[in-house]
Amino acid sequence: MPDVLELFDSKTVLNYLKERQFAPLLGETLFPEVKHGTLEFEHLVGASSLPVVASVHAFDTEAEIGSREAAKQALEAAYIKRKMQITERDLIALQFPRTPQEQQYLMQNVFGDIDSLVRGVKARIELMRMEALSTGKVTLNENGLNMSVDYHVPAEHQESLAGTALWTDEANADIIGDLERWADSLDEKPTRALTSNKILSLMLRNDKIIGYLFGKGSGRIATRQDLNAFLLQHDLPQIAVYDAKYRKQLANGKYTTERYFGENKFVMFGSGTLGETLYGPTPEESRMLREGNEEVHNVDKVIAMVYEEGLDPVSTWTKAAATAIPSFPEANNVFQAQPIA
Repeated sequence: MPDVLELFDSKTVLNYLKERQFAPLLGETLFPEVKHGTLEFEHLVGASSLPVVASVHAFDTEAEIGSREAAKQALEAAYIKRKMQITERDLIALQFPRTPQEQQYLMQNVFGDIDSLVRGVKARIELMRMEALSTGKVTLNENGLNMSVDYHVPAEHQESLAGTALWTDEANADIIGDLERWADSLDEKPTRALTSNKILSLMLRNDKIIGYLFGKGSGRIATRQDLNAFLLQHDLPQIAVYDAKYRKQLANGKYTTERYFGENKFVMFGSGTLGETLYGPTPEESRMLREGNEEVHNVDKVIAMVYEEGLDPVSTWTKAAATAIPSFPEANNVFQAQPIA
């Protein structure tokens, strides 16, 4: 019977990933994913999308000289990886199955582990994208790495409300006024806004908004469709919510559930993509190439494998890895607000 490394050789695992379709995360649409052959990237920051007006000249005079206002920001892809062990008992069962059905069942369990690990890598990348979108920074402080990427969102495009201005104050909060002020501060009119269901619920219960939608004292309950129709009529962004969550395993083995996008965040932005999710090569891919394994060229963005290390105890692992970092050239054209405490 074939052993586990023959059952799950690199060709089998990489072809599995090539065919496997994972449900896309929101950040993949805002920051489309692109694979490159390097770990270091440069992208333009600081440029306004507004045109710089040209001057009128007399004939036979030299043209006005323009300048490039954008600067280049260097980014380095973060190395993200996670592994799970195949137990010695399962190794024996895989090599000596009692029936073909049992072997198929055990193999599906390993492929399930691969799915789980790949989704975990994708989740960490989604967290980086949402952190960049909502705060303008990505902070990486785990497993010996301590670094922060600042995308330089202008300070005048960030605001944390306080006191009676907080949207939790239903009687006093001027939510539409806040939206108009934030939208007017951007060079381009924002067309979309992302927030949490908690903040959306506060907006739909706000006395002034209900008055705008239905008239004071109507007693009606507003929906997101009602609110977005009103916002569209007033050239304000359409609101979407993002409440997706992930789990994080602590050092003691227990799990906590956390959000990709902060529950107290409200972000406005335009209709185009905000940047890219930049993927680079991994050490695992480099080793496969050195070993003459051409199947590595099938790697899309996240690589997975089954490998052995150690003889006592016998240690066999499934592993997924990627190197990635979001670029954010549209950082100048977002407004990042915190309307609740």
